[in-house]
Amino acid sequence: MIHPTARAALALGAAAPLALAAVLASPALWLFGVAWLGVVLAAFAIDALALLRGPRVVLETRCPPSLHVGERENATLVLRGERRSTFNVVVDVEGPAAAIPPLTVEASAETNVEVPLPIRTERRGTVRLAAIWLRSFGNLGLAAHTERRHLGVEVPVVPNIVAVKRQALAFAAADAPLGAKPQHQKGSGTEFEALREHTTGMDTRAIDWKHSARHRALVCKEFQTERNHHVVLALDTGRLMGEVVDGLTKLDRACTALLLLSYVSLKAGDRVGFCAFDDRTRAFLTPAGGMSTLTHVQRAFAALDYRLEETNFTLTLRELAGRLTRRSLVIVATDFVDTVTAGLMVDNLGHLAKRHLVLFATLAETSLTRHLSADLGGLEDVSRAVVAHDLLRERRAVFARLARLGVLCMEAPVERLAPELINRYLAIKARDLI
Repeated sequence: MIHPTARAALALGAAAPLALAAVLASPALWLFGVAWLGVVLAAFAIDALALLRGPRVVLETRCPPSLHVGERENATLVLRGERRSTFNVVVDVEGPAAAIPPLTVEASAETNVEVPLPIRTERRGTVRLAAIWLRSFGNLGLAAHTERRHLGVEVPVVPNIVAVKRQALAFAAADAPLGAKPQHQKGSGTEFEALREHTTGMDTRAIDWKHSARHRALVCKEFQTERNHHVVLALDTGRLMGEVVDGLTKLDRACTALLLLSYVSLKAGDRVGFCAFDDRTRAFLTPAGGMSTLTHVQRAFAALDYRLEETNFTLTLRELAGRLTRRSLVIVATDFVDTVTAGLMVDNLGHLAKRHLVLFATLAETSLTRHLSADLGGLEDVSRAVVAHDLLRERRAVFARLARLGVLCMEAPVERLAPELINRYLAIKARDLI
């Protein structure tokens, strides 16, 4: 479609004031306005004819096989024109992604021009590049040609495995002793490995008095880290986990942290399982070992939907307890509002903790602490601070009840959730609590 530009509209609009000024100067100059109008229309026609004959452009869109939640990744737009020309490019984006800003591209006839299209996803789902709009201008800038081309490119958005790989590098040193070859971690774990002669500085509690008497010398036991523990990632997908924190939902934040934990656990030789629940159990993976399990866990996370149902802890946690055949470390990632809504959650977590080691993990409510630390400028600020104080007090009361029932509790801000989970897991392994 060819249409006039803003420059053409200004030029045409200038005909009236110019004609009026000419008539005021001399009535004989009234034809000046008509002549100006004719010149502008002729120039527009020349520009429009030039656009009808070109330029033609061939384009191609290249997208990655998948996008990751919260990451900025690039698709690629490849253009090649019949001659050197400039285009304004706008891409229609549908789905859980931010809009792509308009681009100005200079196409060439000699080579393909590759233009990155930045895509930042906000939720899991499918991002669709529906169409692309190309606008080129005539040499005089009075006419423009706008063309819409259908793309129909669809890319799935999966949990942020990119962030998992990036953060896993921080734990590379800790993971190295837990590789495929048997290695010793002295003073860690309770699995007997070997006997060695006692030397200065060794823990006297490790002395084996029976063997020391037999060998007539102090002999100590060496231990290595236990493997094949069952680590179950229990993820709440209910309504409260759909709240957005710093651009991403709590559910997606928990997915990234749990994926990183599963990576570290599998590297440590443990077996990882998965359970997703809200008003009923949505997914379950039996604990399994090997790094290939990480792919199954990622696919299970990617298949989760955002739901509006209230979480039924009684049904889902009792069902989870019935499926676990041996003592496991169960990490429950969920959220709550106050002591009333958390009542059934606390009772059922306590029941689960009778047989398993339960780690309760949730995001810290930084919005509440922000109200407490803000300057109180008026009655409304005071009211917000009071409500925030009451909610934080109820959260502490829930954590205290869980601790009395033998449940380990962890609350961390967004940026610290994954590291805190890893630190807790390593501490549990070192103390042999599972």
